[in-house]
Amino acid sequence: MFKIVFPIILFFVFTNTGFVRAVIVLQGNPVLLNINEIDDVSDVKTVNFNNKPVPIFAYNKKLISLVGIDLNQKPGGYGFVYELQNGDVYARLIRVQARQKPQEEIGIPQKLGGNTEQAQTALVSNLSSENSVLANLYTGFKNFWSEPFQYPIQNSTITGEYGYIRETGDYFINHKGVDFRAREGTSVKSMNRGVVRLVKDFTVYGKTVVIDHGLGAMSMYMHLSKAIVNQGELVLAGQVIGLSGSTGYAENPHLHLSVRIDNVSVDPIEFLRLFSS
Repeated sequence: MFKIVFPIILFFVFTNTGFVRAVIVLQGNPVLLNINEIDDVSDVKTVNFNNKPVPIFAYNKKLISLVGIDLNQKPGGYGFVYELQNGDVYARLIRVQARQKPQEEIGIPQKLGGNTEQAQTALVSNLSSENSVLANLYTGFKNFWSEPFQYPIQNSTITGEYGYIRETGDYFINHKGVDFRAREGTSVKSMNRGVVRLVKDFTVYGKTVVIDHGLGAMSMYMHLSKAIVNQGELVLAGQVIGLSGSTGYAENPHLHLSVRIDNVSVDPIEFLRLFSS
């Protein structure tokens, strides 16, 4: 028997049990979606968000899918659709709402050339090339973790929130991560089990460690003073992977944490909240 379930109005979708409210999410936030109709990944034929394939996997005795909403995703409704091997098709509406993005004027450290036009151009050029490196990292075809994600440092005081806009001369740069207060040399721990995909000194991001948690989920630890893991190494949740610092585009010691889902940088705090209950 063929069955299809599609959104029919803006804030609600229709299922075989009636009307249910659509998922509402801010720009830049992650979404964890439960797939309740089945118990085995092999029963799923395809899963798509906004017509792009997304993975599903088992977590906490449920099948789930993690979707990252880009910080600059146009507000509106987007479909999360999955088709089962038996031909049944289910859909949910993901309603993306606009996020407030305050602006803050931030200069360039003298070690990167100071507040000159040449330094501004170099900053943007280096950011582009460094982001290209990060976007092309390999990710495993399975999730390497089974326990909740955790904060990477003991003191989780935030000094720079996700999503605000840095005004640097003639350029406006989104802050796609969070900054945690951390004295020089503070232990930085892996948010979860995974494989180290990159240990590298960047001009802007400074000394960086990237951990692949599988299926496109990655955590990135930047401006470190020291890395104590190697590329290709399997690390455990809570394992110390480096020490905080002020390398790269940083005036003072701190930890910049970024989380990406399928190369979409999401709010790390909201990502952690997905696993807090």
